Amino acid sequence: MRLVLQPRTATPLALRFASPLLAVGLTLVSAAVIFAAVGQDPLAALHVYFILPLSDAWGLQEVAVKATPLVLIATGLALCYRSNNWNIGAEGQFLAGAMAGGWLAIATHGGAQGPWLLPAMLACGALGGALYALVPAALRTRFGANEILTSLMLVYVAELLLDWLVRGPWRDPAGFNMPVTVTFAAAATVPTLFEDGRLNLGTPIALLVVALTALLMARTLKGFEIRLVGEAPRAARFAGFSEARLTWTVFAIAGALAGLAGVLEAAGTVQMLQPGLSPGYGFTAIIVAFLGRLNPVGCLLAGVVLAVTFIGGENAQILLRLPLDMTRVLQGLLLFFVLACDTLLLYRPRLIRSAAA
Repeated sequence: MRLVLQPRTATPLALRFASPLLAVGLTLVSAAVIFAAVGQDPLAALHVYFILPLSDAWGLQEVAVKATPLVLIATGLALCYRSNNWNIGAEGQFLAGAMAGGWLAIATHGGAQGPWLLPAMLACGALGGALYALVPAALRTRFGANEILTSLMLVYVAELLLDWLVRGPWRDPAGFNMPVTVTFAAAATVPTLFEDGRLNLGTPIALLVVALTALLMARTLKGFEIRLVGEAPRAARFAGFSEARLTWTVFAIAGALAGLAGVLEAAGTVQMLQPGLSPGYGFTAIIVAFLGRLNPVGCLLAGVVLAVTFIGGENAQILLRLPLDMTRVLQGLLLFFVLACDTLLLYRPRLIRSAAA
């Protein structure tokens, strides 16, 4: 007997909705087993990871702060993946946007400032992320280079460039030799929505982006083009759509949203540039995009789920003495189960006899 995967002629609608829920459930079960293996009470650890972050107003604000960059990046990645463009370098585009917007904040520090500064920083961040994302797009359309490899390798270029800048030309001379820039001036920081919290204007911007992207995908010709190129490339070519031009478009949008998330993180949450500015938002957003079914509204919901794991991981580090890397383990398990469950959407497992096979 052999187990084979037979392509489905049609995917049941119920299975589409059940797949991400099943992935989350399997992740929770696996997490409980891991917690028990390291000597923790599984129920208590799950409570710390997934319930405690949502138990008070402060925790809810922190979840929103963490979810904002994840939702922005994942929304752009969803457009790429729907069009069969595999952008894995959102982490680098995030850092490129942070550096582009942060450059303007540093250049104007102690000088000419005004209400124009923050919008200009956001525009620079989006432009920086878009230009950085266009590098793998150009390499794919001009030379046929694999965008998975090129976009991923550019992540490390951006990380090393940021590290060099904050240890060299952009280092704060009054920063006790720490590898950080000057703290951004008030005009160069994202205003908070409440006096007693860190929730800032970035969250409403992320919600607006989700709404606009959902409208783009559902009601515009460009959204139809993205779906058609991803699902039926030959039909798209007969319809006159250019796959190369669309590659440039979706990479530019994804890079711009990742860069916008980067400058919002630098000017809102951290208010400076430093090594390790991102705790892996660009890579985690890949999980968010797939868990959200490559749908903007789904990315919003999935972003909240992954943000809970970030805050829960910090709580577990303090309360349970668990390493912060446990969060990455849980996120990796979630991605594994999401992809595994998605396989069941496309294929039906069957047991057949070896001779028949």
